[in-house]
Amino acid sequence: MFHYPNGKPYQPKAQVEQKKQKTLTYSNRGMILEDDLNETNKYYLENNLAVIHKKPTPVQIVNVDYPRRSAAVIKEAYFKQSSTTDYNGIYRGKYIDFEAKETKNKTSFPLQNFHEHQIVHMENVLHQGGICFVILSAFNEIYFLEAQHLLTFWKRQEAGGRKSFTYNELIEIGYKIPLGYQARIDYLKIIDKLYF
Repeated sequence: MFHYPNGKPYQPKAQVEQKKQKTLTYSNRGMILEDDLNETNKYYLENNLAVIHKKPTPVQIVNVDYPRRSAAVIKEAYFKQSSTTDYNGIYRGKYIDFEAKETKNKTSFPLQNFHEHQIVHMENVLHQGGICFVILSAFNEIYFLEAQHLLTFWKRQEAGGRKSFTYNELIEIGYKIPLGYQARIDYLKIIDKLYF
């Protein structure tokens, strides 16, 4: 965490707005992380550093209300298929694919936050030579965890082991990402260190 010259701690805009809300629902708790990543990716694109986008979730529209052409309202829709990971794109000629996850758990990161189809997708990306990772908001910090480490934790769970990984495991193999100003979660610095 860093501070303004007057000593006040810096908080990303999304976190300040979040504090104003009285309740935090399960469905929007990852939105702060997502907002910061979207701002980071926008900065990367505007500065010609990388092209990374949030993947849209495929939906099947079933019922639409057309009161007038310019005001169509979707009344009913369903997810077509399971989504893979949250973000993908290209950086320095390499395919990038990653998931963003958050937990409020203070001692470990539950693997139940991931779905089997996401794990299979990450394995496929790695098999094809892509750069695949997870950005985790956990333990009041942001971490970069390479997908191969997540896959190791997943296989351990499948073999009857822990259903989570600990803070100590994460700090041993993960990379802490300090919050920045323009690139709020500057994960490209870690990719440069690991892959280029």
